[in-house]
Amino acid sequence: LIKEQTASASATIDFVDGTSDVVLDSTYPIYLFKFINIHPSDDAGTFTVNFRDGGSAYDATKTSTAFNAYHKEDGSAATVGYDAGSDLAQGTGDQYIAWNLGNENDENVSGYLHLFNPSSTTFVKHFISSVNHNNNNSYANNQYIAGYCNVTAAIDGVQFKMASGNIDAGTIKLYGIKDS
Repeated sequence: LIKEQTASASATIDFVDGTSDVVLDSTYPIYLFKFINIHPSDDAGTFTVNFRDGGSAYDATKTSTAFNAYHKEDGSAATVGYDAGSDLAQGTGDQYIAWNLGNENDENVSGYLHLFNPSSTTFVKHFISSVNHNNNNSYANNQYIAGYCNVTAAIDGVQFKMASGNIDAGTIKLYGIKDS
């Protein structure tokens, strides 16, 4: 465990190398972010991530893909499918991690994001995310994102936020993982 941050009506949760005891460099080849009971302030919220590549802005160029599996509480609907509205093609905007989050007490998101070799100045930086949540329309959702930051600069910061509103509550933990 490198760093744990707990949201309380937080606009963003940032992990920046060298700030507040955060290590996000060549110390570990793999970094793991765990999301625990992330709860939005706004109904139908979208939990996002973005990456900083040496500057002050979280705007690293990303290409990604997304798919979603869901099942409605009453059993009336279920599916697995590609979600074209949640992927990026050489985009610099925020990457969706979970969408249609409800803000009732029984609606939150938990999961993880792996970031591979963020300190590389030669190769792209891959990421994989998987989350589970109850959405704002009584669906149980699994959402999956995979992609890469298409930059040769090192990724030295990671920012989590809601597309609108705040992260009302929840915890994000950052771990470093040794190469196996």
